[in-house]
Amino acid sequence: MQRVEEADKKSSMNDNPIEQKKPITPKTQRPPPSHEFCVAMDTAPVENETAQLPSSPTQHNTKMEKEKISPLPRQLYNAALKGDWKSAKKIFDEYPFAITKEITCQGQTTLLVAAMYHQFSFVEKLVKLTSGSDLAAKTESGVPILSIVATSRAVRIAKLIVDKNPNLPNIVDKENQPPVQLAVAFKRKHMASFLFSKTNFEALDTLQQFRLLISTIVCDYYDIALDIMGKKPELATLRFEETDDTALHVLARKSSAIGSSSELSFWKKQINSRFKGFYDKALMQTFAHQLVGRLWDCATSQLLTEKIDISRVPLRLMDEAAKVGNVEFLLILLRRCPELISALDMTSSYSFFHTAVENRQESVFSLIYEIGGVKDLIVNSYDDKKNINILHLAGKLAAPSQLNKVSGAALQMQRELLWFKEVEKIVLPVHLGMKCAAIPELSTGETKSNPPDQLTPRELFSRQHKQLLKDGEEWMKHTANSCMLVATLITTVVFAAAFTVPGGNNDKEGTPIFQQNKAFTVFVISDVAALVLSTTSILTFLSILTSRYAEDDFLISLPRKLLFGLLTLFVSIVCMAMAFSTTFFIAYDKTKAKIPLGIAAVTILPIGCFCVFHYKLAVDILRSSYWSYFSLKKRMKRLF
Repeated sequence: MQRVEEADKKSSMNDNPIEQKKPITPKTQRPPPSHEFCVAMDTAPVENETAQLPSSPTQHNTKMEKEKISPLPRQLYNAALKGDWKSAKKIFDEYPFAITKEITCQGQTTLLVAAMYHQFSFVEKLVKLTSGSDLAAKTESGVPILSIVATSRAVRIAKLIVDKNPNLPNIVDKENQPPVQLAVAFKRKHMASFLFSKTNFEALDTLQQFRLLISTIVCDYYDIALDIMGKKPELATLRFEETDDTALHVLARKSSAIGSSSELSFWKKQINSRFKGFYDKALMQTFAHQLVGRLWDCATSQLLTEKIDISRVPLRLMDEAAKVGNVEFLLILLRRCPELISALDMTSSYSFFHTAVENRQESVFSLIYEIGGVKDLIVNSYDDKKNINILHLAGKLAAPSQLNKVSGAALQMQRELLWFKEVEKIVLPVHLGMKCAAIPELSTGETKSNPPDQLTPRELFSRQHKQLLKDGEEWMKHTANSCMLVATLITTVVFAAAFTVPGGNNDKEGTPIFQQNKAFTVFVISDVAALVLSTTSILTFLSILTSRYAEDDFLISLPRKLLFGLLTLFVSIVCMAMAFSTTFFIAYDKTKAKIPLGIAAVTILPIGCFCVFHYKLAVDILRSSYWSYFSLKKRMKRLF
């Protein structure tokens, strides 16, 4: 594919056709601003400063000018900062040269200062007094006024300036960047859309065009990226010299940017038309979907012209997408080029499914159940030099970014075991005992043996997860101890409450006085339920503490015990709160006081706190114990 430098070698980085039509006075020829006509940007505004102005700007010599007009910059700066057009107009009427004169030591003019502080009315009136060529001038640091405005959200000011001089959008700064490039880099969406519509895209050199395309993709402005591709499809094959990346490689790394469809559904379109911006994110995802297809079609058409095997070229592209779980990107490419499914790396004989297993991307791995008999050929390919198969990759410790998706070392260990067991089901029996000749990318804290150990996939799993197994045991014991302490307190309280019923007992018969009260029945049921459930929770957490903590215990036994223990603990807390509340209903049964209702409402607080504080843990346990079994299975048919 063509490199950016090769495509751009005939065009100069600083040679812009728009600027050639209206040359700007070189910075070296412009007289530097005198110290007397400068005010630093960080100087505080002066409120009521008066100046002794000369009677006529043409009647003073240089010495008199330095003495008498030195307050003008500060007055103009204050006026531009506040939008005080009346004060500025007085100075401009008497000294017309001040309209374009630099008023700061950084080479900023009054117009630029007003634009920086979004003084639209001030800028609107000042632009009428300024010529188009003056608007094209640059500051001492080589930045044109439109480039500075482009970094803000002042689209109205940009329109005023561009209407005065339509060539401004193509004037670049000292870094050879047009204003639209800066607007995209600063994520000013409306400004970027406006400037792109006003920029003569064909006048930009190839490097500028390519950089703009990449910037729009990085900042998720896929509508602009689609327009760029419509203007110049050849950009799809350009690469960065340093990273050898194309625009498709950048998109491959954006896992959540691409939608599953190339357009919004009917209802989303209707809602988005009525409520502007309601589905902006979903709309951009559809544009990203279209962009991937457009880039792929443009790139493959050139490859076919050059008679290059398409299935061999985008292997790194597929690998990048599988690494971050960008399944929608892979689906678009696989639908357009089905032969990519069986494409293997020439060196390691790995497919993108091997990468998905190594990086624990279940959404990509689940596609393997949609490819039929080809699955057996792909998953059983292995690196014959190192004797590393796909089960060895599942036996490696996952990256911290993947482990931290669930809470607690025990649940992380459970997820690792789940991956290993699922991959173990689809490989050939001979691969279960295959010993690797080398252990690639050792996990943190592991020492490299010399000569390298030859390990089977299960031995590799045990070796790399030794520390995680230990951490999981400590986490599980600590959690069980804390929960069991709370359950013991509940058991003690509700057990005592069962023998000290509200209102006491009848002295003659020994039965509760409020036995016939309906609230008393609720109290008894709640108290018994709290006692039974808290006791069950204690026994559950005790079984966790006395577990042997083998590797396979973390797969089903320990997570389900922990989930059951938390559930019974939660329900016992609810029952204890109910029992506590009903005692007040019994005590105030003969009165019309609303105190019991207030107390019942307050008891909801600890229940809510328990839910909020343990919600994520409960969801992680539930997902690890049950949902994970389905996430690695065959899903709804999406590939073909």
